[in-house]
Amino acid sequence: MNENHLHTRILHADSAPFDENTGIAPVSLPAYRTSTVRFKNLDVLDDVMARKSKGERLVSYGISGLETHRALERVINMMEQGTYCLLNPSGLAAIHLTFMSVLSAGDHVLVSDNVYGPVRIMNDTLLKRLNIEVTFFASDEDPTGLIRPNTKMIYIESPGSLLMQMMDVPAIARIAKAHNLILAIDNTWGTGFYEPLRLGADISVIAGTKYINGHSDVMLGAIVTNREDLAQNINVTQYAVGNSVSADDVWLALRGVKTMGVRLAHHTQSALKVCEYLDKHPKVSRIYFPAWHKDPGHELWKRDCGGGANGLLSVSLNCSPEAARVFVDALQLFGIGFSWGGFESLVQWVNTNTLKNHSYWKEHEKALIRLHIGLENVDDIIQDIDQALAKIPG
Repeated sequence: MNENHLHTRILHADSAPFDENTGIAPVSLPAYRTSTVRFKNLDVLDDVMARKSKGERLVSYGISGLETHRALERVINMMEQGTYCLLNPSGLAAIHLTFMSVLSAGDHVLVSDNVYGPVRIMNDTLLKRLNIEVTFFASDEDPTGLIRPNTKMIYIESPGSLLMQMMDVPAIARIAKAHNLILAIDNTWGTGFYEPLRLGADISVIAGTKYINGHSDVMLGAIVTNREDLAQNINVTQYAVGNSVSADDVWLALRGVKTMGVRLAHHTQSALKVCEYLDKHPKVSRIYFPAWHKDPGHELWKRDCGGGANGLLSVSLNCSPEAARVFVDALQLFGIGFSWGGFESLVQWVNTNTLKNHSYWKEHEKALIRLHIGLENVDDIIQDIDQALAKIPG
């Protein structure tokens, strides 16, 4: 029999085990909370610590979590085709831990210019102070010429933050492998259908805050890899830094991930209908959404994402940034906020000054809006967007 679809496997993964005495089990695994872990004897303790030193995710102290954490890590490994997963308090914490686990003072890292904005803040406030040098490169650029003797890692995001650029991950992976570099990728947008480790990446970073949880009530991150050496580095660095995730937050994510398949399908279907509407509107100059057939990255999306998408897209408007603010304030069903991936629709007015280093952003395009198309009725969403666009001056 063929293996079940990923979303079916997620739905049935890590259910609570049956009680050996009663034969009864709850549907959902409970949240195991503790700070202290007991060991039956010293031999058990020695065995656990020896296996942990090799990167195994075993329980030894509350800071690394208990069975609730292991269950979510197994689910994320399933989605990412990974063998090692470590949870973090947020997506940004996972990015930070990735850099700290791989890089040392004097190292150089290549970073695509389309990454999540706080990565630049991390560079300005932390990496420079630690004598770790960053060179940004365009998402459609071959970074080979930027590699130095002390380059250690290539870090990318695909699709990119805000402008949704698809990057050729297999091609960049070949460059990284040829120069003995680590390739890490932010896979938050593609969680649940995009498998960068299969495409050649060494590390996949995810903000579980978004679609894994799906209800906008949890901060969560994860790092996934198939490499035992990287797993050991990440494991020991996490312990040294002391990052910890609440068992209750992990339980909420385990609950949320069960419905991710149906949520993603609904988000995608609605987002594509919104794209069809926006494409015909005179006040819209461009749509940034890889699943949309007119997006420049559509062919890469078809090749690498297996037809999977979600509800996050960006729109360039034919107006000034100030006029775009009128549009944002006129929306009624969209909350104004920076996150996405929950059940609700959200809108973000983008300060286009922050896009000056993005290779795809053109000078004549002045206004950019990011939309997360939620689970509301799509006709209601389109009607809301329509009335808000009508209020743009001029």
